[in-house]
Amino acid sequence: MSITTRSALGIAAVLFAFGAACSDSKQEKGGTAASQSQSPQSTQPATDVRQLAQQPLVTNLSESDLAQFFSSMPDGSGLPEGSGTVKQGEQVYAAQCASCHGSKLEGGIGDKLIGGRGSLAASDGKQAPVKTMESYWPYATTLWDYIKRAMPFLAPGSLSNDDVYAVTAYILNQAQIVPDDATMDKKTLPKVEMPNRNGFQDAGR
Repeated sequence: MSITTRSALGIAAVLFAFGAACSDSKQEKGGTAASQSQSPQSTQPATDVRQLAQQPLVTNLSESDLAQFFSSMPDGSGLPEGSGTVKQGEQVYAAQCASCHGSKLEGGIGDKLIGGRGSLAASDGKQAPVKTMESYWPYATTLWDYIKRAMPFLAPGSLSNDDVYAVTAYILNQAQIVPDDATMDKKTLPKVEMPNRNGFQDAGR
């Protein structure tokens, strides 16, 4: 395991322990109506920083336990195993995405997903920029990561890695970024050249 991974495990373990302590504290403070009426009010929190510092760290967390806290990088680092084709993605999209984003990705309850190329640079002041993953996002890996974490809206995180790769392939295909026979996985996805790949400048910080 790399130093970065070990550091991440340590940080997440501290956060995990802190969350558990806070949960215990809330339960102790809540109590029952009877216990609240019989016990005098205390000015000392049930769990303070000193108590938290004395609690043992959770050290048996695995990388899979912490996966939900880390995003894949633009170069594809961190992408998991799995794969999906455009054809498979069409089926996933119809079942999981179309009700919000429209059958043609035109938007509805959810955002419009494709179109708008070049609209970010419009300067006539008459038409607002159309921000979609096609016109705005510089990396295809960001699309995968967002779908995996946040979609579908009512059940985020419920899609398998294969489903996410497949629906990513389908959306990219409908945006005319990848061909009909494209297969997305952790090797092919980072190689996709997004239309606005070079539309960002270094902030100089």
